[in-house]
Amino acid sequence: MDHFAERRSRGASIVLLPATPASVAVARRRLTADLAEAGVCAPAIGDVALVISELLSNAIRHAQSLPGSRVQLACSVTAERVEVAVSDGGSPTRPRQTHASLSAVGGRGLGIVERLADTWGVKVGDFGITVWAVLPAPRALRAEAVLTGSE
Repeated sequence: MDHFAERRSRGASIVLLPATPASVAVARRRLTADLAEAGVCAPAIGDVALVISELLSNAIRHAQSLPGSRVQLACSVTAERVEVAVSDGGSPTRPRQTHASLSAVGGRGLGIVERLADTWGVKVGDFGITVWAVLPAPRALRAEAVLTGSE
């Protein structure tokens, strides 16, 4: 069974996921595979996967879902960067970075996004909120180039 509906246009991927915690793992696996296929290096893939996990978890935990009990994940990969965005149905408060105490159980998600992303922000629209981030996407060296010294 396919857990999400996907649409691709002009190098961008838009995925609608059920607004449930299980969707975070589904999105991470799919995004990790897509970025590896695009040639992005492993450390950058890990950073993008962590940012997506934080943004999706926040949307599922703190916001209303989009119609159909869904959240939307958009991803675009260019030669130098990965742009990701998570949209939800909004909440009474705007997402913001907090400074959690050392003993706090949560509250570090947007701080992680701040640390890993080149830039990030929040866009409020007519139908909800989108939290977006732009991360560097260095390319992995091809194994044959490394072995032959041709790159």
